[in-house]
Amino acid sequence: MPAGDPAPGDHIPHVVAWNLTRRCNLECAHCYISAGPTETAAEELTTAECLRIAGEILELNPAPMFILSGGEPLLRDDLPVIAEFASRRGATVVVGTNGTMLTDERIATLKNAGVSGVAVSIDSLDSHRHDNFRHGRGSLEATTDALARLREHRLDFIIQTTATKGNRSEVGRLVEWAAEQGAVSFNLYFLVATGRGARLSDLEPAVYEELLGELVDYHRQYLGRMMVRAKCAPHFMRLLHQQAPESPVLRYETRCPCGTQYCRITPDGLLTPCPYMPTPAGDLRRESFATVWRDAPLLAALRARQLEGKCGRCEYRGLCGGCRARALALEGSYLAADPSCVYEPTGDVPLIERLRDVTYGTPVAPALRWSPEAQARLGRIPSFVRGVVVRRLEDYARERGIAEVTIEMMSEVRRAMPIDFSKRQPFFVDND
Repeated sequence: MPAGDPAPGDHIPHVVAWNLTRRCNLECAHCYISAGPTETAAEELTTAECLRIAGEILELNPAPMFILSGGEPLLRDDLPVIAEFASRRGATVVVGTNGTMLTDERIATLKNAGVSGVAVSIDSLDSHRHDNFRHGRGSLEATTDALARLREHRLDFIIQTTATKGNRSEVGRLVEWAAEQGAVSFNLYFLVATGRGARLSDLEPAVYEELLGELVDYHRQYLGRMMVRAKCAPHFMRLLHQQAPESPVLRYETRCPCGTQYCRITPDGLLTPCPYMPTPAGDLRRESFATVWRDAPLLAALRARQLEGKCGRCEYRGLCGGCRARALALEGSYLAADPSCVYEPTGDVPLIERLRDVTYGTPVAPALRWSPEAQARLGRIPSFVRGVVVRRLEDYARERGIAEVTIEMMSEVRRAMPIDFSKRQPFFVDND
């Protein structure tokens, strides 16, 4: 196993979403953290606290992915300091932003700090609708202008949209537009009724199913150019399994990794299973990350996966498992059935096993010889995807009678693969 691999174990913090602030220059209607211009920095973790927590995460996993977001993370002057601390020590660091503050100077600073990708939010191509939804006049124009700057600086970006009744008919055009802009991925988020999002009327379950089916079609259409995925709608995995079994997204053993491979840190240092689940597992100002991650009863319950209702008897529970945050928000229990799913399992169908023996998060020790350069490159790949990469590369080598994995072969394989990885960052994959 190369240096830097996380220690073996079923539950490794592969991806950490970190809400660094509740401050924001916008006040979006769906914001799960209720961020906005009236929030202050009073309760935020200090720079020193952030670096200490980041170091504790890196002790558990030397190659995690950090998703630094807010509110608007660019309102924290120490964002580059935190990003550089994590990236220089082996983490993959990406930033989630509304995009309105991404000047050339800020983009260059983020790149210099080791940030490898940016996610920006676009909720409509109609400026009136987008700007009203985000309570910021001119925000669509500002974010669109930022995409041009990201392209110029060659910094990968993802387009993220939250599905609402207002933009339901626009989703196809948004996917097409994201590809035209050069996005690595288009992520369609489905509402979880937390924060200000609790005030919004969600799509009906039948519309979820219809829209997820359309996303499967877009996913297949754009594979090789741009990834198209659903977020906070794990039943997307059921439709992929049925309609697109070749999809690389099925490398996930479950599409809802909250509390198992994924967690969120709030601006004031609470650890929760995911950004949309406000229930704290622990307080990182009082306890170490390792103590909370390993011992919190909430995380133990999520890992036991003793799901209730139809989710508990569904044959797709290993691939899907429902959205635990939505179950909590709408049913009052994070183990309840996800009410947004229309599928009705009979309970007499055997559990559907995963399609691949190596999935995201699976550790795989290299069996072939690796050149020093290839081994160094492997060490920079996020831990959750590293096992998949090892298997793909070594299978490729064996099929061609190659005894050693080299940096040249890694580049050759990357060029031949559908773009479930970034165009420039080798084998980069975004998660929740």
